[in-house]
Amino acid sequence: MNVAVLGAGMIGTTVVQELIPNEGIDTIYVVDGLEKNIQTCVDKANTEKVKGKHVQIEGEKDIYEALDAIDADLAIVCLPHALSMPAIQAAIDANCHIVDLVGSLFEEKKALHEEAKNSDVLVVPGCGVAPGIINFLAARGIELLDEADEVVMICGGLPKDPLPPLWYQIVFRLESLIGLYTRPALAAENGKLVHLEPLTGLEEMTFPEPVGNCEAVVTDAHSTAHTLKDKANKVYEKTVRYKGHWEKMAVLSELGFFSDEKIEVEGATVQPVKVAEKILEPQLKGKSHEDITVLRVTVEGLKDGKKKKYEWEMVDFYDHQRNITSMAKTTAMPALLLAERIISGEVTEKGVLPVEELIIGARFDPFLEALQDKGIDISFTEDQEK
Repeated sequence: MNVAVLGAGMIGTTVVQELIPNEGIDTIYVVDGLEKNIQTCVDKANTEKVKGKHVQIEGEKDIYEALDAIDADLAIVCLPHALSMPAIQAAIDANCHIVDLVGSLFEEKKALHEEAKNSDVLVVPGCGVAPGIINFLAARGIELLDEADEVVMICGGLPKDPLPPLWYQIVFRLESLIGLYTRPALAAENGKLVHLEPLTGLEEMTFPEPVGNCEAVVTDAHSTAHTLKDKANKVYEKTVRYKGHWEKMAVLSELGFFSDEKIEVEGATVQPVKVAEKILEPQLKGKSHEDITVLRVTVEGLKDGKKKKYEWEMVDFYDHQRNITSMAKTTAMPALLLAERIISGEVTEKGVLPVEELIIGARFDPFLEALQDKGIDISFTEDQEK
């Protein structure tokens, strides 16, 4: 079986490294627009099993031609958000299974379900940490209850050594970060999809040291708002930051700094958001490049007529052994583990299915154990009414 890894950044390179021992894979192709990235990834792999393919990836046609040329059976997509939809369409046209990290545009992706089935392929959108891990934890909580009331999925990447004034460092693309401050948050309430104002629902919380006091606001629940809305009364996702961060960003948003409406400044036409990005980027750094990823998924409802709460929690640190960020590790591992299950034939479904519809039932515990083997430890607690 031939596997294509689209994008040779830190996450893509991690995926390649972890897939090398898999005996069900004949060749891993590293596809990227930068020769330097490809060569770094291939050199690190140090095996003939990994080959590079230089492609200027600008859209669906480029991705299709790359997948077709290497006769790819499965693709793992580690590309910017804007290339997620083109990659999925290209993979379907190339009769290639695809595991994607990006969870946005779920309705548009789900509309390709029958087309994917007709191509005899599985498309898995949003298969990282959030969306990804938090999705199937939420689905498992619902599965364990007789009646689910509220699902709250909390996740965030934090600097290990935060600096003022924003106490945050970029762990993914800046454009995606700004989206958290500007896009309405998709959620589900009483069986219906709802859109909540960005930067609302502020909640203080504490994680085990060295993280300590944090806060979170509602952000997009991606596919879970659709797939779980008829299984729980309320479904929310929240993103974590150190205390004080969200308040400062809310002020900037209220003042219009994140607006994309063009304004004129001394004869030049600019978008305030572009100016804000340039000003904020130098401030979004920590003392070191090390990071922490925190996760907490809480599902409450009824079990045997009594109130019951299930909770999963993770505090993950920079991986010194692999020399990668926690965010890269917790994003890459779910994608490659699911890809391996497609390769082995354990996962045989076809169509467009998010992880919360795949990693449930008998697959849940083994998948969690596989994550633990990769260094991702998720604790579990349950609390029942006396």
